[in-house]
Amino acid sequence: MRRTRFVQFAALAMVSTMSTAALADGQVNVYTYRQPELIKPVLDAFTAKTGIATEVLFLDKGLEERVASEGENSPADVIMTVDISRLTAAKEKGITQPLVDETVNANISPEYRDPDGDWFGLTKRARVIYASKDRVSQTEITYAELADPKWKGKICMRSGQHDYNLALFSAAIEHWGVEKTEEWMKGLKANLARKPNGGDRPQAGAIAAGECDIALGNTYYVGLMRNNEKDPKEKEWGNAINVLFPTFTETGGSHVNISGVALAKYAPNKDNAVKLIEFLSGHEAQQIYAEKNYEYPVEPGLEPSPTVKAFGELKADTLSLADIAKNRKAASEMVDRVGLDDGPNS
Repeated sequence: MRRTRFVQFAALAMVSTMSTAALADGQVNVYTYRQPELIKPVLDAFTAKTGIATEVLFLDKGLEERVASEGENSPADVIMTVDISRLTAAKEKGITQPLVDETVNANISPEYRDPDGDWFGLTKRARVIYASKDRVSQTEITYAELADPKWKGKICMRSGQHDYNLALFSAAIEHWGVEKTEEWMKGLKANLARKPNGGDRPQAGAIAAGECDIALGNTYYVGLMRNNEKDPKEKEWGNAINVLFPTFTETGGSHVNISGVALAKYAPNKDNAVKLIEFLSGHEAQQIYAEKNYEYPVEPGLEPSPTVKAFGELKADTLSLADIAKNRKAASEMVDRVGLDDGPNS
């Protein structure tokens, strides 16, 4: 059986493995911001079902610029990424093409796909609070409460400029307006235990080590940590925290973002690319995402894994993804203006 092959490069390296194979029959080339280990299970399942091999280029930055610079000669067939702002950025950069496909549109609800068909959501993840099992007794919290002085010196987070946090701040701007959100962000900064750094999983590690009591993080990382049989340290981190689902209002929902997929503008293997997108939107792939990645599937009615269900019920915020995406620039400028990444003592 042909398997997924992963090729990992720096942001501007050459794609030697794709240069001669882009037009090969039975192949689809994937450019991705998603970590290879998170998409390998679904791509392997696609190859097993169709016989179509996948070549994967992972980049941690500059994907949109890379595809744009390659132009009509780009080997990219499919673009996979996280965060609504990156999906809309790919469309705005002119590196995607519309896909009107009955199968995909039937599988994915309108709120999780671009009206023009330039991108499609594949999974959902909530931006939640990791809370120490030992030191935090409350079971409910609002995002606004992160600015409450009772949390002074007790909050950890990754960079405010990371896409996951920018999407959350963008949602806050849509709910509260710029002025209120900026005052809230100042309060959040004052409550930090240290300068923002690391990824979401190390924030759980900091809680386990007693460096802070609560942290911002995505839901699926908790599932990955708690089920990590290869790294006992991460398993310990995941088991040291509870998941709290914050809301913007007392009766609202938690901020939810997506991972997604787009058909590249000059896809040389377009038919295979469409087959991959159809597969990723379908039941088999949605189950794999739920069971192996601990993400919330976009398939209506498909439940998350038992690990994720144990977190509690997710009530998702009803803001449109487009409304969140339009505030990204304002959110990024606010992070710099407030000096969030400089830490609490700046």
